[in-house]
Amino acid sequence: LGWKFYDADDYHPPENRKKMAEGIPLNDEDRIPWLCALHDILRREVSSRQHVVLACSALKKMYRHILDSGASAIESNQPRENPGLKILFVHLDGPMDIIADRLRKRRGHFMPPELLKSQFDTLEPPSAPENFITVSLAKSLPEIVLEIESAVRQG
Repeated sequence: LGWKFYDADDYHPPENRKKMAEGIPLNDEDRIPWLCALHDILRREVSSRQHVVLACSALKKMYRHILDSGASAIESNQPRENPGLKILFVHLDGPMDIIADRLRKRRGHFMPPELLKSQFDTLEPPSAPENFITVSLAKSLPEIVLEIESAVRQG
């Protein structure tokens, strides 16, 4: 797509990285400032007319609201009627064993596979009226990319 790419994990503060490396799951208090910073990045890029892909584990509906609306979403916990950002959330869906296998193959990352269960426990899959697609991780990487590209091009 030629879009700018951001990995949200690169923006975790040192305290979050340390917690995860020690096998301690993050909570809302840990994640909210991180999500607000990610919202600011997205808003900056959109105001520069830059399209962006953000790889992020926005596990809860509230987290996705924060990515869209920033800190104002914390008080309302509701999406804005006319969000300033046009975000398509891509929910990569798959069984824990497939994801755990992929995590074990990842080298040099601070989150151990042992934290995966806590992420599944926290997960609130996207639902209407959120703007999202669900893509199965059982597909091959080229199939996943093609499905996402197709959804993006359809708007």
